[in-house]
Amino acid sequence: MYGCQQELIKSPEKISFLEYLCITANKLINCGIYLARQWYFKLGYITGKYDLEKKLKSNRNYQFLYSQAAQQTLRGVAEAFKSYKELSNKYKKGELTDRPRLPKYRKKGGMEVITYPKQALKLEKSQVKVPLGRKVKAAFKIDSFFLDFPSNLEFKEIR
Repeated sequence: MYGCQQELIKSPEKISFLEYLCITANKLINCGIYLARQWYFKLGYITGKYDLEKKLKSNRNYQFLYSQAAQQTLRGVAEAFKSYKELSNKYKKGELTDRPRLPKYRKKGGMEVITYPKQALKLEKSQVKVPLGRKVKAAFKIDSFFLDFPSNLEFKEIR
């Protein structure tokens, strides 16, 4: 069962945290795309699910995000390259009319959706605790921030 609800955030401090996370996720995606494209052009290799995580673990954008959120971001890049490979095979067999293209870089300074697994988020006193990465903890002496949990949230089971 999953639910989603739009919640307006009015606190400038919380908005700046969220913007920072989304901009960092965008930068991490571009790092992942760069590495995956290099592997493809130089080695003819399409990245696997965990390859980007292993290589980019020391990347500062990876370390500024919570580790599970960073992993999920890079898995999206790997999935895009896997889809490209499958579509290329279909194109070569004549099953597609339009030639597929490699994933392109995202716009510099843009924002990307960041995904946290359920286990990473904690509910404390009607607020959701959103964890931050190791480098943020070291640099700013803050390990998380809180978002208000919607009070009128109704869960409906979706099947």
